[in-house]
Amino acid sequence: MVVLVTGASGQLGQALQSIANQYAEIEFQFYTSSELDITNLENCKTIFAEARPDFCINAAAYTAVDKAESEPEKARVINVEGPRNLAIVCKEFGVVLLHISTDFIFDGAATKPYTEEDSPNPTGVYGQTKLEGEKAIQEIWEKHFIIRTSWVYSEFGNNFLKTMLRLGSERDALSVVNDQIGTPTNAVDLAKALLKIIKSCDDEFISASHYGVYNFSNEGQCSWYDFAKKIFEINNINIDLQPIPTSNYPTPAKRPAYSVLDKSKIKRIFGVEVREWEEFVVI
Repeated sequence: MVVLVTGASGQLGQALQSIANQYAEIEFQFYTSSELDITNLENCKTIFAEARPDFCINAAAYTAVDKAESEPEKARVINVEGPRNLAIVCKEFGVVLLHISTDFIFDGAATKPYTEEDSPNPTGVYGQTKLEGEKAIQEIWEKHFIIRTSWVYSEFGNNFLKTMLRLGSERDALSVVNDQIGTPTNAVDLAKALLKIIKSCDDEFISASHYGVYNFSNEGQCSWYDFAKKIFEINNINIDLQPIPTSNYPTPAKRPAYSVLDKSKIKRIFGVEVREWEEFVVI
């Protein structure tokens, strides 16, 4: 079984590489954005013709939430045209596509965890382009899994965990917003969930009705302040951490006030085990 991974230098791409040796039955083919440019349809066709994958995990995306407000076209090319191109080549070569989406497709007005059936209503360019990317895939190729996730962190790349560890080593005091509620997602846990889906497909467990949209994050919920507090606690960092409202920390893009995702579907269909968010890796 051949699994092609785009965006190999990103958080999820590196997380997949870190556990690849645990899956002897899978031949992974990792491509960075410079090697496989998802915005270039001909480049995609050339790579797919050479690699002949059975599955494609699209871990490539424009994820600079605030910068997207001033670079809407760049975000759109990567987050909409890229997934569209992958859907086209996956259909041409009969490849199952696994695509990563985001909690930012929701407006954050909910008071209970979002399910896959809840209506999206993005409030910024990033969320809007990710939603358009989902729709592009759905219109082109039925053999897809769109996985919506949130607050991804890991030992790789740039993320909230690493930022907090850096600031904790540089400062004596720090303020973090406490009125945005969501769930951190360990990138390795996300990677394992994707491979669980792939293995289920390979075992011929899958039926046409199983394709579609799924949520995955770790379990539970917290604020960014709670997340930071736990990071400092686990890593024995002594810092004066203060909670502040979002209004005290304005950003170009509006963040969802509440973006907890309901994982019932992915647990029921694929038997994916979901760890509590506090059980993250100490780096």
